[in-house]
Amino acid sequence: MAQVTRDVQQAAEWLRRGELVAIPTETVYGLACNGLNEKAVGQIFQAKSRPSTNPLILHVPHLGAVQGLVRDLPPLARVLMERFWPGPLTLLLDRAPGVPDAVTAGLPRVAVRMPDHPLTLALLAALDFPLAAPSANRSGYVSPTTAEHVKAQLGDRITGILDGGPCAQGLESTVVAVEGGADGRDEVVVYRLGAVPVEALRAFLDGLPGSPVLRLHTAVGTAPPSAAAPLAAPGLLSMHYSPLTRLLLVDAWDDPQLAAQLAALPPGARVGWLGFTDLPPAARPGAPSRLLSPTGDLGEAARHLYGALIALDGTGCDLLVAHRLPPHDLGAVMNERLTRAAARHA
Repeated sequence: MAQVTRDVQQAAEWLRRGELVAIPTETVYGLACNGLNEKAVGQIFQAKSRPSTNPLILHVPHLGAVQGLVRDLPPLARVLMERFWPGPLTLLLDRAPGVPDAVTAGLPRVAVRMPDHPLTLALLAALDFPLAAPSANRSGYVSPTTAEHVKAQLGDRITGILDGGPCAQGLESTVVAVEGGADGRDEVVVYRLGAVPVEALRAFLDGLPGSPVLRLHTAVGTAPPSAAAPLAAPGLLSMHYSPLTRLLLVDAWDDPQLAAQLAALPPGARVGWLGFTDLPPAARPGAPSRLLSPTGDLGEAARHLYGALIALDGTGCDLLVAHRLPPHDLGAVMNERLTRAAARHA
């Protein structure tokens, strides 16, 4: 069983030996290894049962550490790093020859970011290699936001867990690339929605000379789980973040679809409820339920989302019902995650 520790030097020693260690970030816990050690990288895919077509993110301690991993750094990419790092923004860049094919699924670009967590930044500073680190969960399941979540899912498959407490933001990083647009202007293309909302990116870009274009990539969240071709970026699978219990996503508690689903359940069936600020009248007293933010704070809701899904999934319910959040800012990101979470049983 994985050893849980807060000792950065112990975690660094495991990683130097080519072993797997779960690490805390501000987004979710990551399953880390030496990102330049192809054998160690392969163990990540094995431990997670992750398709080898789904590329990984390399984590670095500072902007300067990117230089040896990429062929060049476009000026706009540097500007984005200077504004949003350390933080939950991942950039796709042309990779240098030393980056293993396993990290990029054999594609010419590598995903890099600088996480915003003191323990992991200290760990990265103690190492002379970047850390490849997808979320520390079984592939397709809900991402972990505490060391306990990691231990429950991967504790028998990895060496250690660096316990940094609950994740401060609770949603994966936003993945973007700087690409040339048809009109000659730079475009910032969003490949995965995440903890840096589209609104924050657009507001920043609008303040730059030339107002670079922001657009969503057409493949965001559309790739089937069995996709045989390498995915252009982490986060493109249509089914992900999914509890094992069937999840129904509704726009309103009085949604006719919900009433029909409840009426179709067998007698004695148990229903769990996930609300933003309130629960429906149909939620019986004592029924498993979670509120993401009674005060309507989207940041608080994001911190609680995955933990709530994991907790409800463990209650033995026959059906989980989640209410969509307001369709803007982090609410739009959480709605996208819930849509993919519901796809397992769609």
